[in-house]
Amino acid sequence: MKEFIEYLVKQLVNKPDEVEVDETADNGSFAYKIKVANEDMGIVIGKEGKNIKSIRNLAKSKAIKENIRINIELLETSEVM
Repeated sequence: MKEFIEYLVKQLVNKPDEVEVDETADNGSFAYKIKVANEDMGIVIGKEGKNIKSIRNLAKSKAIKENIRINIELLETSEVM
């Protein structure tokens, strides 16, 4: 799932080398924290949050097939993973 989320985000941004996805697991539930370059934040969020919502929906669809629960969070560059 981490690779899938990373792939989706890297297709959107201008600096794909700076994309980082951190995965943590707890009792069948997975949390993913996405970090991108400052100038790519607006692209990942999208107009009215449509891009990040789409990423979440695609990942949740995949998670349902795998019978797991996920949470995706987009970190600001000031936040530490």
